[in-house]
Amino acid sequence: MADTLLAQHAQALEYFGGLVHAVGPDQWGGPTPCTEWNVRDLVNHVVGEQLWVPPLVTEGLTVAEVGGALDGDLLGDDPAAAWDRGAAGAAAAFGAPGALERTVKLSYGEAKAAAYCSELAADTVVHAWDLARGIGADDRLPADLVEFALKEIAPYADGLAASGAYAEPLEIPAGADAQTRLLAMVGRKG
Repeated sequence: MADTLLAQHAQALEYFGGLVHAVGPDQWGGPTPCTEWNVRDLVNHVVGEQLWVPPLVTEGLTVAEVGGALDGDLLGDDPAAAWDRGAAGAAAAFGAPGALERTVKLSYGEAKAAAYCSELAADTVVHAWDLARGIGADDRLPADLVEFALKEIAPYADGLAASGAYAEPLEIPAGADAQTRLLAMVGRKG
């Protein structure tokens, strides 16, 4: 189970990273389906999510203890390099022996690191679609990542909009494929 989760997390990071490296110099200010974020803001958000992993999982810090250290621009002059560092740090933290069994203290309470890893991987998949749309890349997500994200998000999809993390869910069209179902759950029209 842990190996499968780590493999899915790694695949989500690799897929998102490929898109980050495909962003053209003139695309960083372009819009994304996340209406409050341009491409740079979106990548900054996902880099930030990865940068939270080592302090929470490896160091056992709380969100309050990390404080504002990960606020603001995390991309600097080389967004792709910032992504690579953040993704590598998150993968190393989750992949350390026994890391997925640890309890982490998140903004909404305590959780197993495995659940945190799964949540971040699913969020990365959704944001990969956002980024693909934002840069005009192929937005067809890998089927196995879509299935993984569907299984992760479905149990709590109804509460996502209330959390402020996602838009209101959309009605899922009859006969919709897995990607369309996933996107509708998180308020996106594919």
